Amino acid sequence: MLDRYPTASAFARGGLLIGVVALLLVGCDSFLSVDPQQSIDENQALSTPQNVRAVLVGAYDDLSDVDLYGGQYMMSPDLLADNGDVQWDGTFAEPAEIVNKQMFVNNGFIESQWTDAYQTINTANNVLNALSQFSDPQERARIKGEALFIRGALYFELVRLFGQPWNAGDPASNPGVPLVLEPTRGITEDDNVTRDNVQAVYNQVITDLTTARDSLPATNGVFANSYAASAFLSRVYLMQGEYEAAAQAANRVIQSDQFSLAPTFAEAFNNSGNVSEYIFAIEITPQDGGNDLNLFYASEVDGGRGDINIQQQHLDRYADGDARGEFFYEDAATGDIRTQKWRDDEADGANIPVVRYAEMFLTRAEANLRAGTTIGDDPVDDVNEIRERAGLSPTGSVTVEDVLRQRRLEFAFEGNLLHDLKRTGRSVGSIPFDANRLVYPIPQREIDSNPEIQQNPGYGGQ
Repeated sequence: MLDRYPTASAFARGGLLIGVVALLLVGCDSFLSVDPQQSIDENQALSTPQNVRAVLVGAYDDLSDVDLYGGQYMMSPDLLADNGDVQWDGTFAEPAEIVNKQMFVNNGFIESQWTDAYQTINTANNVLNALSQFSDPQERARIKGEALFIRGALYFELVRLFGQPWNAGDPASNPGVPLVLEPTRGITEDDNVTRDNVQAVYNQVITDLTTARDSLPATNGVFANSYAASAFLSRVYLMQGEYEAAAQAANRVIQSDQFSLAPTFAEAFNNSGNVSEYIFAIEITPQDGGNDLNLFYASEVDGGRGDINIQQQHLDRYADGDARGEFFYEDAATGDIRTQKWRDDEADGANIPVVRYAEMFLTRAEANLRAGTTIGDDPVDDVNEIRERAGLSPTGSVTVEDVLRQRRLEFAFEGNLLHDLKRTGRSVGSIPFDANRLVYPIPQREIDSNPEIQQNPGYGGQ
């Protein structure tokens, strides 16, 4: 077995035993309701449809890890994008490095975001390699779509964090991350992988998510469905500046009639069970316990550490009467201000929304404005959907800057800020959007084990 933190090269090609979650699982209401992890032989793990389904559940369970969509894919990029809106007051050195833009190659938080992603990608690849187990074409398509959704989403996060943004230089030559598209079955020195360029990774992400969109059903319980894939595609196209495609992808979700905005902004958070606004969410259950957003943003009485303090600079961004500007509370123990988005610490836990329906309106509005189109609706109508839900009066006209302002207010502390700044070429304070300091280092552990992989500029090893 590989150890707990395998390298990307260890997931290239080869024959190890597969770590499988929930092989004895017999149906569940949540993809996190699983039995303890067990290690079994590859042939047994992938020899029946039931076992392949269980491996897929394991991939979702991995996806919910605190180092991925269980928190760090939202928290760490927001810390890296911060310029005085929050204060890190915790004892962990790794997040302090991120917020100070002085990251080291042995940063454990960053290493886990890399290694856990590749572990999950490997699980998805194993599922894709076992599709022949399914004789029912519809089920085979669904299983394929879910595995590709997971793989595509993770490669999108990896290339945005460990590579330069699409609009910085030439994406066809800028190094991205290694593309590992086959399951691991055994490792030799010949299996060391290099970094594919940013364009190649984006191309693979689009291929995976487009195939997922076309393979998945419209509804799929707590698992990814066709519209979740479209929502992620809208993010990918927005990052690339492919605005008409971004508007079309967001419009497909809006026109589906599968989702709706929560009646109030507050009701979009701290929810368990099915939530109409959540296009894709991570369900937190007693088996997996808590999440890193609650852990680091919430007060101690709410189950957190209270490590991230909201500063007055951020509160001043909201207009009078904006419900989003009132969605904060004072920590009774410290007097610090905290966001209410990640406050819930009930026994059953609260879902972590990865993509909310509100995002589709602002994506469609911005994309239409930039492309000069009115796909689905006029941009002012889309923006007013968000403004009015927040308790603000409708506006008569909007600009791209208006939309970007609404994105910053609506999605504060949800992991969008760094990517929005980069794709629009805006600096983080005085730091340019394409500065080396705003790109994660490749973990030193990966560099040490894989001589073929290139470190990012500014971190040595060039």
